[in-house]
Amino acid sequence: MIQVSSHAGSVFKLRLRSDRGQATIEFALVVIFLMIMVLSIVEMIFFMNTYNVLADSAKEGVRYAIVHGTHNSQPSGPTCPCAAIDGPPAPAGTVPGYGSGYGVVKTFAQYSLHDVTGTKMTVTVTYGPADSPPVTPLNKTPNRVQVVVAYPYKPFFGMGWPTITVNAAAEGRIMN
Repeated sequence: MIQVSSHAGSVFKLRLRSDRGQATIEFALVVIFLMIMVLSIVEMIFFMNTYNVLADSAKEGVRYAIVHGTHNSQPSGPTCPCAAIDGPPAPAGTVPGYGSGYGVVKTFAQYSLHDVTGTKMTVTVTYGPADSPPVTPLNKTPNRVQVVVAYPYKPFFGMGWPTITVNAAAEGRIMN
């Protein structure tokens, strides 16, 4: 007949006690990792939204410039700053563009809930020749126009991430 010593039983009970709380600690570590990952994904979504808004704003500025060349009744350019393109954002109910003193780029961006007041957003409009020698004036067909938009992106959640300047550019050929 085999007898089990009481010493072996106490070692088994001691081992069971040492595993207590392991699942709780592992869960806490996994939850922290998952929360950081989810916040990072949401932050990247906000960042991509900001870039898309800036890119669309630059395209709106180029569209305005190529339609309002020298042959248009309300021309824009070629000297910049051009208030119709890179001017301040228009208040609600006001149409930006020629004669209003408000710019189409910042107005487009403000409707996407971005802060475009003051020096937060910079818009650079460049008229350039399509080929050499350049056709003068520079806002005449077939010259090009380029709009570059820069915006300081401040992370929504912070988390120690620095402010990043997001740049977007668009270019087109003047048609009018």
